[in-house]
Amino acid sequence: MQVSGFIVRASTVSESIHVTGTLLSNKEVEIRNEIAGRLVKIYFNEGSKVKEGDLLVKIYDEDLQAQLKKLQLELQLASLNENRSADLLKIQGVSQQDYDEALNSKQRIEADITLIKVQIAKTEIRAPFSGIAGLELINEGSILPLNTKIVSIQNIDPVKLEFSVPEKYKSKIILNQSVQFSLTADMTKFQARIYAMEPKIDPLTRSVLIRAVCANPEGKLTPGAFAGIEVSLADIDSALMIPSQAIIPELKGYKLFVNTNGKASPRKVDLGIRNDSTVQIISGLNDGDTILTNGIMQLRPDMPVSVTFN
Repeated sequence: MQVSGFIVRASTVSESIHVTGTLLSNKEVEIRNEIAGRLVKIYFNEGSKVKEGDLLVKIYDEDLQAQLKKLQLELQLASLNENRSADLLKIQGVSQQDYDEALNSKQRIEADITLIKVQIAKTEIRAPFSGIAGLELINEGSILPLNTKIVSIQNIDPVKLEFSVPEKYKSKIILNQSVQFSLTADMTKFQARIYAMEPKIDPLTRSVLIRAVCANPEGKLTPGAFAGIEVSLADIDSALMIPSQAIIPELKGYKLFVNTNGKASPRKVDLGIRNDSTVQIISGLNDGDTILTNGIMQLRPDMPVSVTFN
């Protein structure tokens, strides 16, 4: 029977896997108010950059400012009373209890002032980090209930790439390893660096969650985008790679035919990694063997063959 042959040669092969993932912001936060009140002023522009500490919105605080002034006046009077009581205590003009009451009154007002200042500070909402402001979700003049979402801020340089790999590959992935990915809408290849791995394996999916980071100075990479990722695992020395069409599936594994002195000899084989057109044989073949690659479904053990090589 006329068949095509392939001489098996050992070579070095790079093992890699293809998975999918999602782009994430480097930092992301929803800005919400910690105090209820009327929104007086919006200071940011939608879709614009903001810096850490920039004032974003101002909530009405004149009632709190009035309370602060009132407490400051009360503190002045309480301080005078505490000073007088201290002087009288030295000459036993008042009892220790009278002085303690004057001191306690002063300290209580100081605590109330601290509390009011904290509440006033909450009426000025500032950016917790530098990034890009999202869309306005409220308008000036709105009465904001507590914990109302005002705007989101995202830092997208760099961006994070989140993906999962099956547990059997966990030991082959290391920190600071590079991975390559592309987006559905843009086939440009991007490089990311693995910086963290989840310490446990998900018991439901039997996979481990990994995050990588990628520089995004021009803002081309958008958080939430779907990414196709290629993860390089390791170089395999002396790998026996053969054309995948030579493999014949069986009930309990795989086999192929080898040319032995002009006759077709079946061999049971174990498979390793695969790529688009070849497969690794990890047992059952030797370097230099000639395998048969076409017409193999008509072959029978010890059938005479005439082998040609492409």
